[in-house]
Amino acid sequence: FEPLTLEDVLHIYNHEKCDGVIVQFGGQTPLNLAKDLERNGVNIVGTKPASIEAAEDRKCFQELATRLEIRQPENGLAVSVEEAEVIAERIGYPVLMRPSFVLGGRAMVIVYDVEMLRKYMAEAVEVSEDRPVLIAHYLEDAVEVDVDCISDGETSVIGSIMEHVELAGVHSGDSACTIPSPNLSEAVKDKIREHTFAFAKALDVIGLMNVQYAIANDEVYVLEVNPRASRTVPFVSKAIGAPLAKLAALAMVGFKLKDLGFTKEVIPKHYCVKEAVFPFVRFPGIDVILSPEMKSTGEVMGIDRTEGMAFLKSQVAASSHLPKSGNVFLSVRDRDKPAIVDLARRLEALGFTIYATLGTSTMLRENGIASEAVFRISKGRPNVVDMIEEKKVGWIINTPSSGAVPRIDEIKMRAHAVIRGIPITTTIAGLGAAINGLEALSKSGTMEVCSLQEYHRHFKKVNLPKV
Repeated sequence: FEPLTLEDVLHIYNHEKCDGVIVQFGGQTPLNLAKDLERNGVNIVGTKPASIEAAEDRKCFQELATRLEIRQPENGLAVSVEEAEVIAERIGYPVLMRPSFVLGGRAMVIVYDVEMLRKYMAEAVEVSEDRPVLIAHYLEDAVEVDVDCISDGETSVIGSIMEHVELAGVHSGDSACTIPSPNLSEAVKDKIREHTFAFAKALDVIGLMNVQYAIANDEVYVLEVNPRASRTVPFVSKAIGAPLAKLAALAMVGFKLKDLGFTKEVIPKHYCVKEAVFPFVRFPGIDVILSPEMKSTGEVMGIDRTEGMAFLKSQVAASSHLPKSGNVFLSVRDRDKPAIVDLARRLEALGFTIYATLGTSTMLRENGIASEAVFRISKGRPNVVDMIEEKKVGWIINTPSSGAVPRIDEIKMRAHAVIRGIPITTTIAGLGAAINGLEALSKSGTMEVCSLQEYHRHFKKVNLPKV
């Protein structure tokens, strides 16, 4: 129950006469302590602090990826405002700003212009030679992928390749993700495996490692490598029927994966969806839009034989109860308007009555989809806030736009929806997954529930030692 500081850890370590310390299971904070612990004579069990430093320090990691010939989004390292401006100008806006050694994506942000960059460098981060900021080209409309991997120093095994539902730019802890990957090609997945094994070998990983990739136009880009257990390890373990944390702990103290019977990636025949749980209802007025900085406070899991139903179960578990029919409100930014047409048609087929802002409604009507137009909040009444208060809308779909007035309107709308408990979908990919689930439910008529043991009964069991 002591705070996770160097002084307290050393006190416990010396008092208990420990043989070593495992830093991989406590998230980012223990990794940040690893170097100082080693300097004070602590035996770090598993991946060594030098390897942790090589992955966590932005400059070291940049050099490592270059040496392994693994693509990164075009990037540069800055330790001052002036350097940051030069790098961002060379790369081109928008850019993603990533400080070193941060917890939960804190102070990670997408920057769209030089004024925003200056404000960020002045107020948001502590920058020095020891703590550079990585400025990377933001890959718009890229798919993000999380990979958990386990290694004993000789054998490396992929726990799972998880495809995110939300596009790259949303913190991995806030994005829903799916096992097995439903949309990535085999060639892309093979490239991901090749890169992951290369990182595990180069960093001398013993235990767990998490890698985040972005896929744009079938090109694989590495975003970051964390030489530790990720928050996704319990989710992956339940999906594949293998206790990754236990296997990793055994590997760290000298057991080999081949003796434990875990040498091949397990690809389940069912689908598992992880969904984040957010505390927005506790903070009336806060905006619910997701960003590179983590906002979730928990997560849930949906599991089913079909991808759509697994996603729908995850939404129910996260208390986002999507209606089967009724009134739905659509308001999407211009770049999402082409993609919304087919999705709106599918909503109509499911029996939804569509309401929309004037621009979205006009586009839907031009494509033969019936919809009712309502005013923007700042333009007149009746508007969507009136509909929320009068309980005339059961689901809001809103992809965030730029510009002062639309953003103020949207924030007001989303805040009212949270207070009234109305589900909100803020990405096109999330809407597509939700519609898949509703279509699956309309076909089957009911949700089938099976135990984890029933899903896992066909998997090969690992050989855990009797210790």
